[in-house]
Amino acid sequence: MLRSVNLTDYMQRNPFKVRADDRLFDAIDLITRNRISGVIVVDAEDRLVGMLSELDCLRAIVAATYNQSADVGWVHEYMTAAVISCRISDNIVDVAVDMMAKGHRRRPVINHDGSLAGVITCRRLLEVISSFNDPRKPR
Repeated sequence: MLRSVNLTDYMQRNPFKVRADDRLFDAIDLITRNRISGVIVVDAEDRLVGMLSELDCLRAIVAATYNQSADVGWVHEYMTAAVISCRISDNIVDVAVDMMAKGHRRRPVINHDGSLAGVITCRRLLEVISSFNDPRKPR
């Protein structure tokens, strides 16, 4: 069995972040270089303001190509601002169930003061929850 179901034991503490006023091409470079599916968008105080996914970036590039524009714009023009987050004290299984229900690949984790604590991703959830039933793992 897991040593705990606390998010703090499994979340990524230093997720890739961008600012809303960053150039979209810089965010795309960060996503592609690091082979991640998206980034968290924060303000100057490291508070969550949105998320930017590969799909958001692709939407921007296709629009720029269609409009024959050399500039794709800024992160804030394509990010998703209405983001569901979870609290640092949440149970990892509850978070996984909610992410599945909503079809989310990642979820920002927020500290009690409202600042960004980290992120939990589908890949990390798979690693953690699959260990519940892995006969190769000691209990």
